[in-house]
Amino acid sequence: MTSPVWHPFTQHGLGEPVPLVTRAEGAILQTADGRRVIDAISSWWVTTHGHCHPRILAAIRAQAEKLDQLIFAGWTHEPAETLARDLIAIMPPALTKVFFSDSGSTSVEVALKMALGHFANRGEDRSRIVVMAGSYHGDTIGGMSVGARGVFNKSYAPLLFDVDVIPFPEPGAEQATLDTLESLCRQRPAALIVEPLILGAGGMRIYPAAVLRMMREICAAHGVLFIADEVMTGWGRTGTLLACEQADVVPDLLCLSKGLTGGSLPLAVTLATDEIFASHLSEDRSRMFFHSSSYTANPIACAAAVANLAIWREEPVRERIADIARRQAELSVPLAEKVSNLRQIGTIVAMEVEQPEGSYLSALGPRLTAHFRERNVLLRPLGNTLYVMPPYCISDDDLARVYAVIGEAMEGM
Repeated sequence: MTSPVWHPFTQHGLGEPVPLVTRAEGAILQTADGRRVIDAISSWWVTTHGHCHPRILAAIRAQAEKLDQLIFAGWTHEPAETLARDLIAIMPPALTKVFFSDSGSTSVEVALKMALGHFANRGEDRSRIVVMAGSYHGDTIGGMSVGARGVFNKSYAPLLFDVDVIPFPEPGAEQATLDTLESLCRQRPAALIVEPLILGAGGMRIYPAAVLRMMREICAAHGVLFIADEVMTGWGRTGTLLACEQADVVPDLLCLSKGLTGGSLPLAVTLATDEIFASHLSEDRSRMFFHSSSYTANPIACAAAVANLAIWREEPVRERIADIARRQAELSVPLAEKVSNLRQIGTIVAMEVEQPEGSYLSALGPRLTAHFRERNVLLRPLGNTLYVMPPYCISDDDLARVYAVIGEAMEGM
């Protein structure tokens, strides 16, 4: 029987198999037909400590028996209050306010609205947003507007607002990026939004921390708000808790999701400075921040996130990250002569296969995906860009198997 489910980023007309997963533990997925599949991309970059982590599951179970859902407009609950305090304790001190939402895309929407509301409430005519070429910030209207234009959003172009674009800081051409940003900042935009150090869906393209730091300095000099979209880069993926740490950068607005709950439940936050909060603080109700969703700060999701932060505090998560980064550096060496532009930052390893300039819709992507699926490894190339981003609990043997399967695929090319 044909399934009624319409899957994301899936062309059902191709008739590609859609495996049914019944259980998961650690870095392993179990399918209905009895296969053991290694999750080498953390189920779309969300799973950090592993699937069905006992501490997170226990927190979810306990909270579900006390309070499942509560309107968050004018009401509050203990998991949200605890999570906000725990976040403030580990984030840069300048980020003092936590606004909850439910996905990476909506955390970006929140940041954009906060930036525009900040200047509107101060009576300043600053409404342009500056973005980096090739970026991806989600699939909502605001997220698409500040992301790269192309096949992802071509059909929805009439809905998108205009932005100003700085070039990606290609090696040897970083100054062009900084010069363009300087020129645009003189025109008094509201904000710059960037993915720190690495573009995710834009092809896992890495740029230097020094460039990120200089972009922040240019924005600060012109009073332009700096929005760090760490939805993918946060929670240790680049080797540090936040990618911004590597550049000694503190953003005005910080977007977090994916690993916020360890990957167990959807939840997101946008952290803001006192200054941005103060611009919305008034006895005039028309100046409040007009944003919410029905499930803002869902108590069960917040409890999962509290458990995740406890794991970060009490377990050697950073050491696990460093170990996985080291192991991947070793395992990827044999691939260097078989692929183009092999690169790594933290626990993310990426490479181009066959055609360095291949598009997202290249036929190579589905061929590679099928190869990996048949060998019980979950890898999902971005066009011709192949990457590995495993959970931090993956075993040595399973990680070695991932790279062996990639090597087999390259031999087959």
